[in-house]
Amino acid sequence: MTTIVAVPSAHPGGLEAAVSDHFGHCDVFTLVSVDGGRIEGVRIVPNLAHEQGGCLGPVHYLAEQGARVLIAGGMGMRPLAGFTEVGIIVMHHGGNRSVSEAMVAFAQGQLLRFGNDHTCGGGQGHCH
Repeated sequence: MTTIVAVPSAHPGGLEAAVSDHFGHCDVFTLVSVDGGRIEGVRIVPNLAHEQGGCLGPVHYLAEQGARVLIAGGMGMRPLAGFTEVGIIVMHHGGNRSVSEAMVAFAQGQLLRFGNDHTCGGGQGHCH
């Protein structure tokens, strides 16, 4: 069964791109289709502009793109709750710096579920 994993990434995105430290401030999202731990495909989609209340815009956008998992370094409580609401599982990147490293750690079951202790306030870019 194919699962789409979204990873907030630095421009231009892709497997060799750096994982963005904060989901809401990433340049793009790298969407990786995986099946049985094997990468089936990679797509890059732009991040949405941040407007008032805009932190939930990317949540719904990623759900529309078919994402079922998000690997992130930091985000606020509001988007974390939004991802839970739309059924997207959020995992912490665990210090992996590239999308490919994060995907390997994900496939090997090394990433932890994103919890309240990983959140930061207001999306100021001061996340872990």
